[in-house]
Formats: sequence, structure tokens, C-alpha cells
Amino acid sequence: MYPDALNILLVEDEKKIADVLKKGLVEQRFSVEIAYDGLIARRILENDSFDLIILDINLPGMNGYELCKYIRTRNEKVPVIMLTALNAIDDKIEGFDAGADDYMVKPFDFKELLVRMKALLKRIYQVQQGNILKVSDVVMNLENKEVTRSGNIIPLTSKEFQLLEYFVRNKNRVVSRADIALNVWDIDFDTKTNVIDVYVNFLRKKLDKDFSPKLIHTQVGMGYILKDPSN
Repeated sequence: MYPDALNILLVEDEKKIADVLKKGLVEQRFSVEIAYDGLIARRILENDSFDLIILDINLPGMNGYELCKYIRTRNEKVPVIMLTALNAIDDKIEGFDAGADDYMVKPFDFKELLVRMKALLKRIYQVQQGNILKVSDVVMNLENKEVTRSGNIIPLTSKEFQLLEYFVRNKNRVVSRADIALNVWDIDFDTKTNVIDVYVNFLRKKLDKDFSPKLIHTQVGMGYILKDPSN
């Protein structure tokens, strides 16, 4: 699935949490480096590369949002999991907009963190059968993470790209919010959150607003469907 002894950067200013996490990850055969400060983490990242990064948001020196944006300027593919006590929807949206692939709220279950890590690593290391997805006049390049429609580049965040990929792979099929939560966010669906609807609207504005025909449709009471007009 993926190589053994992967390198993890853990950015966490609470020493007890960092030490417990490192112990658990090392027992799972990961190699772990800890940074207790956002600026220290940035200096580490200037010289070293990692297979996955776990970071808090409330960090001294540089907060997790800023650090994640910096990470994305250097590496668009490395999986980033935000692990934080901030649980408001706006905090989560800001985290995903900064480039995080996943977002977990403290207190957390280590087994769940491990499952999410492995899902992200599997996604990165699995051999892809073809790097181009197409639907209508939309072309997704899975290698360089570029999306075009009618030849126009559509700039997407990491999470918007994952959401579009899920829609394209399930074109002409209604997908529920629970399906999207599980397959794009790797979490069980919380009926109290509207984060999925927010991101679908983000995607619509970029992909459908200035183009025709419209591709992403709402199925009232059921979820969403990406309709391929050529089928």
C-alpha cells in the first residue's frame, strides 16, 4: 500500500500531547519529528521533506493556518492533518482553505487519527490507473492537480479538488451528504454541519457559474449529482 518507516512531522506545542502521539506513531513504525513552534516547523520544512504532516492551529511563532499555506507553496501533495481544539465550522473551513486535507478536533481517538492518516497515505501512494479524468468539457489532471473547463484553468483548493474528483468518479449518480463526508472528508456525517453544502457552493461558483451547461445539481432530500450531458 505504502512504504514502511514513513516520516511524519508533528507540529504541536503541548508537550504531553506531542509525546503521547509520537510514542503511538513510532509503535506503528512511523518516524516522527516534533516541532513545538510554528516558526521552528517552518525552518525544519525548509531543509527536510515529510510523507505526512500533523499540525495544531494555535501555535507560537506562526499559527497552523499560516504554516499550512506555507507548506502548500512548497508541496501541493503532502497530506496535512490539522489536529486542534478549534471546532467551529468557520475554523474548519479556514483550515481546508489553507490547504489541509483533513481536520480533527481534540480530544480525539488515536485509532481514528491512524485510520485517517492511512487513508490519506493510501491515496497518495496507490498506483493510479491514468492521471486524467474527463466529464463534458471539464478535464482533471490528477498528477499536477490542474482543472480546466473549455480550456480555461479553474483554480481549486485541495478540498475542492477532492470534492470534484469524487463527483466526476460518480457522475450521473446521486451522492448523499453522508457519502461525500465519508469519501472526501473521511468522517461520519454530522447533521448539524453545513460544511459540505458550503463547499459544493464554492465548487459551483468556480465550475458552473460562467459556463454552460450546468453540471452540479441538487437532488432535494437526497444530495447532489454531477450530470454528464454527453451521456
